[in-house]
Amino acid sequence: MDRIYFDNAATTPLDPLVLETMMPFLTEKFGNPSSIYSYGRESRMAIEQARKTVAGILHAHPAEIFFTSGGTESSNAAIRAAVQDLGCRHIISSPLEHHATLHTVAYFREKGEAALHLLNVLPDGHVDLDQLESLLSGLGEKAFVSLMHANNETGNLLDIHRAAAVCKKYHAVFHSDTVQTLGHYAFDLSSLPVHFITGAAHKFHGPKGAGILYINEQLKVKPNIHGGSQERNMRAGTENVYGIVGFAKALELATNRMEEESKSINTLRIYMADELKKAIPAVKFNGDSFGNTLYTILSVSFPKTEKSEMLLFNLDINHICASGGSACTSGAQQGSHVIHAIYPGSDRTTVRFSFSRHNTKSEVDEVVTKLKTFV
Repeated sequence: MDRIYFDNAATTPLDPLVLETMMPFLTEKFGNPSSIYSYGRESRMAIEQARKTVAGILHAHPAEIFFTSGGTESSNAAIRAAVQDLGCRHIISSPLEHHATLHTVAYFREKGEAALHLLNVLPDGHVDLDQLESLLSGLGEKAFVSLMHANNETGNLLDIHRAAAVCKKYHAVFHSDTVQTLGHYAFDLSSLPVHFITGAAHKFHGPKGAGILYINEQLKVKPNIHGGSQERNMRAGTENVYGIVGFAKALELATNRMEEESKSINTLRIYMADELKKAIPAVKFNGDSFGNTLYTILSVSFPKTEKSEMLLFNLDINHICASGGSACTSGAQQGSHVIHAIYPGSDRTTVRFSFSRHNTKSEVDEVVTKLKTFV
């Protein structure tokens, strides 16, 4: 049986054109970018061209783009810099963030380096931006705000322009985890007052292990990794040349296809929601699924039954790839902190279906037909 893949929010298949761009740097063009001879300089030129490509797409300056191993490293680096380099003594975030953020802000709270404030979650799964302004207006010390642009479980989209404007009003440092939206939404960092954003290539058909951290040029921060002059003294270590080249190519392709693919993918997402409602009337959708939401994610809540407890297992043995999450903890499976924060006490079973351009209506039909027998 052919595999059906609906877990694109976790990772996407590598685009053949991206692989084609990467291949020379995996084979004959393997010179060390720090070498002074021409063979090494060729790799250095490829990195800097990739940096210019990424900066141009994001309307940033190339000096503001730093290549990393992915979103987790980038978010960690941004939070550390805000606390230890920029003197932020208060962190404002939310209980809905990726663990790369939540665990890092908790670390600095536990060390006593910053106080941590978590925003309330509204009934539709959005964070309370009125509370953000209220908090910032009452703090007497410098604050750091970290709020993700799109939630990786529900797809809810932050009003990033409003959040950025509030942070600017109160001189707060603003970081947004944009891992789920980079490559899926257009960014103009020349007009958006954000200090840090993060990205990972494998969320938009690029290679795993390649990411970026945008650092606004107005900030002065110290190296994230010590030991060499790579990434303009910010991140020591021999550069992942083929990953960097792949990141830039994947972002370029995603940007060129964005308008067309966002419409077709969202049409498929809505089609699946409609078909699920017909097939399983008791189904519900988590977060703001038909409002301000990411077009690649549909978080579905199924009523708790003996069958539904085995839902993910049954999907897997039928070669259907999707992610789970529920508010409760069952056996060895840890419950979703996101679903628990939005729907405390819920005992329903949640499955996240996430889409790419490779998915089809026939796949949706097959999955819905199977789900009717699993619930």
